[in-house]
Amino acid sequence: MAIYIISGPLGVGKSTVSKSLAGSMNQCALIEGDHLLHVYRGENEPPWEERLRLAWLNITAVTRNMLRHGLDVVIDFVVEDELQWFYDQLSDFDETLHYVVLYAEPETLVARLTQRGDAQYIQRSLFLRNKLMASPMNKPFLLDTEHKRPEELAKEIGNEARFRIHGFL
Repeated sequence: MAIYIISGPLGVGKSTVSKSLAGSMNQCALIEGDHLLHVYRGENEPPWEERLRLAWLNITAVTRNMLRHGLDVVIDFVVEDELQWFYDQLSDFDETLHYVVLYAEPETLVARLTQRGDAQYIQRSLFLRNKLMASPMNKPFLLDTEHKRPEELAKEIGNEARFRIHGFL
């Protein structure tokens, strides 16, 4: 069994690539982190940091449950500073963690977000792109989405050893 974390800024193709990767596996659970981040309703939703913390706790719990049932897990969610914490939470499992940070040129992200009606997220996407690409920890895991189809990206993520994390981060 294996765990795949697909990270990157908004509009880069995380969901499409994650679905393609999950669809290529025999038995797999696809965890769409945004669903766990946006579960709150009503006027008194927790502050952003608390929502994010609870989303990661839930992603971890669901991942553990799926691994216990013999499933590979694909996680579609932005990873800012949580990778080491997540890795530590699952250290009692002897599974390979695959991690990738998808990226595209700023103009591409702007065009994709505008086309899908999410122009309000452009600044957040560009901020995340710059943050994720500048992180020394992410450098070995960067994958350009500009000229590849989701199926090609999914195959590359599954096959390339550079996306596998072994031992401590």
